[in-house]
Amino acid sequence: MRVPILMYHSVTDRPNSATKPLAVRPSMFESQMTYLKDRGFTPLTLGDLVATLYGTGGAPTPDRPVVVTFDDGYADFHTEALPVLERLGIPATVFVTSGWLDDAGPDAAGRPLDRMLTWSQTREAASCGVEIAGHSHSHPQLDQLSDADLRQELRRNKALLEDKVGRPVATMAYPYGYSSARVRREVRKAGYWAACAVANALTDDGADVMALPRLTVGRSTTMDRFRRAVEGRGVPMIYLKERALTKGYAVVRRTRYGLRHVAGRE
Repeated sequence: MRVPILMYHSVTDRPNSATKPLAVRPSMFESQMTYLKDRGFTPLTLGDLVATLYGTGGAPTPDRPVVVTFDDGYADFHTEALPVLERLGIPATVFVTSGWLDDAGPDAAGRPLDRMLTWSQTREAASCGVEIAGHSHSHPQLDQLSDADLRQELRRNKALLEDKVGRPVATMAYPYGYSSARVRREVRKAGYWAACAVANALTDDGADVMALPRLTVGRSTTMDRFRRAVEGRGVPMIYLKERALTKGYAVVRRTRYGLRHVAGRE
């Protein structure tokens, strides 16, 4: 069984220049969620999907599973997306960048691209059945960090989320979708048991649980493209450009980190 894990960011009619490419209009988001509901998909949180596909309890896989995820933790998740999800009974997973939150205070880190959730809104989302998951503390390219900085980014994010929200955090997503074998090892050591990349492909029980692929949903995603993607029709062709760019840049990042590592030892 192939499962679409959908990757959203901002849901707004008024995105800024930084978030616009990945900002979905609220009316389009509602149409997309309504399509999932009407077509008999079974929405799951990422944690529930992983437990179903990789767990040992033998729970049957539901009909037409789908996972709706949001990266970063923008404030419009609370104002625009959450009401639609609640009305339609669709659970979701939000990957939160803890240092970006609007009231992060002394824990503030990085440069948020737009207005972000507050801690109280994050807790409210969790109380509505939303899975709160990790997305690093300051949103760096994790595969370019030193080992010490990488551990700090992962563990500080997880600790803050668990302390402020009051629930275990077991899943995460890599900022920009970037990871490496070294990053994935540290993610496991930090206590996560599943993680999402991007990859723009469907997932199944043969996928690496520490690099689960997702499908990008952005401003240019038409309803026709959305329908074909979630139904699994021609996904490689739908995301041909995105997949090519991802593979090419992965080579660049590996080379860049290797050169830094060598330079640091000289």
